[in-house]
Amino acid sequence: MKSFKTETEQEVGKALESVFVNCPDSIESKLENFPKYARRQPLKRFLALYEIFKKVLPVKGSIVECGVFRGFSLMSWAKLSTILEPENLTRRIYGIDSFGAGFPSVSDVDRSGEGVARPGDFEASNYDELLELVRLYDKDRFLGHIPKVELVRGDATKTIPEFIKQHPHLVVSLLYLDFDLYEPTKVALEHFLPRMPRGAVLAFDELDNPIWPGETQALMDTLPMNRLKLQRLDWDPYIGFAVIE
Repeated sequence: MKSFKTETEQEVGKALESVFVNCPDSIESKLENFPKYARRQPLKRFLALYEIFKKVLPVKGSIVECGVFRGFSLMSWAKLSTILEPENLTRRIYGIDSFGAGFPSVSDVDRSGEGVARPGDFEASNYDELLELVRLYDKDRFLGHIPKVELVRGDATKTIPEFIKQHPHLVVSLLYLDFDLYEPTKVALEHFLPRMPRGAVLAFDELDNPIWPGETQALMDTLPMNRLKLQRLDWDPYIGFAVIE
């Protein structure tokens, strides 16, 4: 995928990496002091997820993330739940992704306009790593013997219908859509929206984005846009969300 960072921004990233690597502190110490090394963009991202999570704290239901990639958002939801609601044992975090294959397929809708998506894009072979991180996360939280995070691996257009069959109890308090593409986003909306109560949050990562037209089209083909009060956070240009009313 094309990088949208300027040359100077890329240089800053490499320089921070060098500072991190050359610091004599232990890696554990470096991680505990992560704001020293993290750029403002990921910190802003985490704060955005925090603000969205706060909106669903009083809402019954689990969190479904569609499009996990390397796991930033998935593990953010999990850790925010542990921090803010340690006894909420029924709220689960479900991460749906191909986990290693990248985009299984790309439709003509996704290639329209400025669309640049190709099959295999955003490949991240980190499924086993995420399983290990979830295992360690469980060892470091209250009620860690009760499962909290579940990964759903495969082509989402096929795994989502099967997932619903296997989880007939499911109520969704937050549906976070970051598939980028038309077909899996539409399947997710069709299957999860009926399970979202009033007060639940429907969030998108790529709405109104000329590079990823499929996400907007999937929403338009699922429900009237004017039924949603789409909002954004002051400091985040990407995430759009609506509270189900």
